[in-house]
Amino acid sequence: MSFTQLLAFKKSFSLAMKIFEISKKFPKEEKYSLTDQIRRSSRSVSAIISEAYRKRLYPKHFISKLSDSDAENSETQTWLMFALKCNYIDTPTYDILSSENAENW
Repeated sequence: MSFTQLLAFKKSFSLAMKIFEISKKFPKEEKYSLTDQIRRSSRSVSAIISEAYRKRLYPKHFISKLSDSDAENSETQTWLMFALKCNYIDTPTYDILSSENAENW
């Protein structure tokens, strides 16, 4: 089995791609701050899951990596909150993305 078949990987990758598309509409002045941060944290979730999968034979390393992925997922949630409060996304969009983000926990 490949890490790409893991449900957590599939869901986190899908969310990262949705965030990428939505963040294209963020203001240009956010390019090196919110836009960059939300893209990097959301992409890190699935990237770290793939790393954890390779370390699954070493339980402590595996758990550590999954903990890192969870932390990145929490960071993504925080950036979504900022995007909502800055009016870069509307409430329905936030609710959808936030709900998908919660599934990754």
